[in-house]
Amino acid sequence: MAVDAKLVKELKDISGAGIMDCKKALEESGCSLEEALKWLREKGLKVAARKAGREAKEGAVIAYIHTGGKLGVLVEIDCETDFVARTDEFKLFGRQVAMQIAASAPETVARESVSPETVESEKAIYRAQLAETGKPAQIVEKIVEGKLEKYFEETCLLEQEWVHDPSAGKVRDVLTGLIARVGENIVIRRFSRFSIGS
Repeated sequence: MAVDAKLVKELKDISGAGIMDCKKALEESGCSLEEALKWLREKGLKVAARKAGREAKEGAVIAYIHTGGKLGVLVEIDCETDFVARTDEFKLFGRQVAMQIAASAPETVARESVSPETVESEKAIYRAQLAETGKPAQIVEKIVEGKLEKYFEETCLLEQEWVHDPSAGKVRDVLTGLIARVGENIVIRRFSRFSIGS
């Protein structure tokens, strides 16, 4: 099946993926942009999973100071090579992550960083809130799990919706896409958010 070059360019502009990957995605999905995007995302997840075990010892510390100088963020993002750390795409991603942290004030990078004690404490609070509802135990547990997911989305950077383009998914999805494009493991290692008066 011949793929229209304009469609390939449109998919490339939307996804940031390479031309050959975009062409292949469109071929595999019968020239459906939506299906092609899904195909590229799945491919990105596979690439990211293969890269995840590789050590990321290079990278950069990126600073962002919000207008007025009352709010600032430092974020460490690591990759495998200094070459990738110096690319415009890597630097832009770092700046956007720093802006995300400034805007959304996460408490930690990933859900795995939240202590088991904190998770149990949150669950206990949700169960106490639901104790008077008279709902069956299994329904209560489903609601508790839903509330816990919401907690992770608010407090964990990787679980937050990407503020720069909500259609891109979560921060984790944008990171996965970047890993797939550059071909290296990339890790958001840590961050600090400074705010006057807090």
